[in-house]
Amino acid sequence: MNTWVIDWINKKYSCNISQRYYEAIEEWKHWWKGFHEPFHRIRVSDGKKIRSRDMYTMKMAKKICEDWASLLINDKTKIVISDDHTNNWLQGENELGGVLGSNNFWEQANDLMERMMYSGTAAIVVGLRNARFADDGRLLADPDNRIDLDYISAENIIPLSCDNGIITEAAFCSDISVMGKKKLYLQIHRLDSGEYVIENHLFGVDDKGSLLKEEDLPDNIPGEIRTGSSEPWFAICKPAIVNTSDKSNGMGCAVFANAIDNLKGVDIAYNNFNSDFWLGQKKVFVNKTLLAEMEGGETVAPDDVNQQLFYTIGTTMGDGSEKQLVQEHNPDLRVDANEKGVQAQLDYLSFKVGFGTKHYQFNNGSIVTATQYTGDKQDLIQNAHKHFIKVESFLQQLVRTLLYIGHEFIDPKIKTDTKVDIQFDQSPLIDENAERSRDREDVNAGLMMAWEYRVKWYGETESKARKVLDGVESDDDLMGFGEAGDE
Repeated sequence: MNTWVIDWINKKYSCNISQRYYEAIEEWKHWWKGFHEPFHRIRVSDGKKIRSRDMYTMKMAKKICEDWASLLINDKTKIVISDDHTNNWLQGENELGGVLGSNNFWEQANDLMERMMYSGTAAIVVGLRNARFADDGRLLADPDNRIDLDYISAENIIPLSCDNGIITEAAFCSDISVMGKKKLYLQIHRLDSGEYVIENHLFGVDDKGSLLKEEDLPDNIPGEIRTGSSEPWFAICKPAIVNTSDKSNGMGCAVFANAIDNLKGVDIAYNNFNSDFWLGQKKVFVNKTLLAEMEGGETVAPDDVNQQLFYTIGTTMGDGSEKQLVQEHNPDLRVDANEKGVQAQLDYLSFKVGFGTKHYQFNNGSIVTATQYTGDKQDLIQNAHKHFIKVESFLQQLVRTLLYIGHEFIDPKIKTDTKVDIQFDQSPLIDENAERSRDREDVNAGLMMAWEYRVKWYGETESKARKVLDGVESDDDLMGFGEAGDE
């Protein structure tokens, strides 16, 4: 986060936003990338000068964020909208079209979940392309309006107001390039008499990334947009972790924020493992009389291709034993001890980030069954459902915002009050085959409707599921199990 941006906002809106929290976000970003210099850059002295080298690192912070992102939003996550016309406008008939498809939503949303897990907060900001405005800055309805989604992580989010942990007003930064020159685009969403107003600002940026001065906006972007809505044109998501910082102003924290020591422990163990291999190379100590003398007095070992194997030690072995000629040195690599050390550190880390103690296991390729998985990883199941609550609220807010904008400014046939369901992929957390079998039994017993089964397991809307069922004679044709009751 550019400190000049925060200074500018503090002065313009009489805020007291702390820059210290963004320093924490920057540190989390370093761990996510796998290199935090104060820890991973090792400095040693050889008696003459200070030298440095970088630690070997497993880069586990990124792996943790990737794994959580894969659980929260993936190719099996569904947004189910009961009204067909509204659903087709939002995501098309095959869920790869519509507004979400044109904004590459599912791929970007998965990436955003990973960035949320390392930065603590993520946002999607909604805008309109090709929009036209009245003289007072109000948007005009036009079927040619096109929705744009911007995917933003915490370092570019500045909360202005927060109510009960919910960010209600915020500024969002984007780095852009105009004619090859760096610019910073700042969009501020604030409430004015119960209505959201969006302010647009453009700044020049010098080579060091510092703001120069505010510049004129392009002709097609007004300085202020009045949305006419009491609902924000952005949706914010945070991990289901209570942030212990008192300077966060409603922002979340990285999923590994309280596990930095464990990340260090993993890298210390892994660095030691690799160092043992590096230091444990075979060495041959050679008597000087065996070396060949070159022109200029230089001597070389018998194998001049692999010089690192041979070390000259003088006329005797130098240990008082008067051993002559050649001696081998084969250090112990301590593979088993190092493996156990790395595994122990991974177990502690896995527990601290919500996966339970057995998420990262290197046990000679043995396979864990689904029953063992659900039995051993209750921590993962419980924490995943906590995160699902946050992500579901985030997606609901985003969809409601899109439907409002679509209804008001693009197509009045879009329904804002239609039923919206978010379905998550539960297969990594449950024995899916067993649950499907239980649901089939419930259908046969009349405890579950056949259309409910299709909505749950096929991701269909209720209306589509009913239409499919009306087109077949029995559920044997549909699901491959016994008769179902009439609907």
